Amino acid sequence: MKLGIPHGEVEAFACPVTFTVEVIGGKWKSLILYHLMSGTRRFNELRRLMPEVTQRMLTLQLRELEADNVIARKVYREVPPKVEYSLTPLGLTLAPLISAMRDWGATHEHTILAYRENPKSDNSTDK
Repeated sequence: MKLGIPHGEVEAFACPVTFTVEVIGGKWKSLILYHLMSGTRRFNELRRLMPEVTQRMLTLQLRELEADNVIARKVYREVPPKVEYSLTPLGLTLAPLISAMRDWGATHEHTILAYRENPKSDNSTDK
């Protein structure tokens, strides 16, 4: 929930979770950050690691992360042009969050998928 701030000023968020989701939310940003945690990647490397993302969507997501100073984009002036992406110091602070998301997914994937297959039964392990 965004607070009413005059147009042109930095938007304030009523909840830090909302702000965090604004920065890293969406289908691809967290995955991009996860892949950059292991080091610098070129654009086509990221495309290969995420074959479901379109070139346009990957470009948009990278631009948004770069605009928030979460990732850095380095262009090498050569033919053909080479572009590399890496986490900034600010982006590195997201590594524990991204790792926690990965761990949660690994732990709960089977439970969630079982529930999705049969939502009317009680598949939960928390009784």
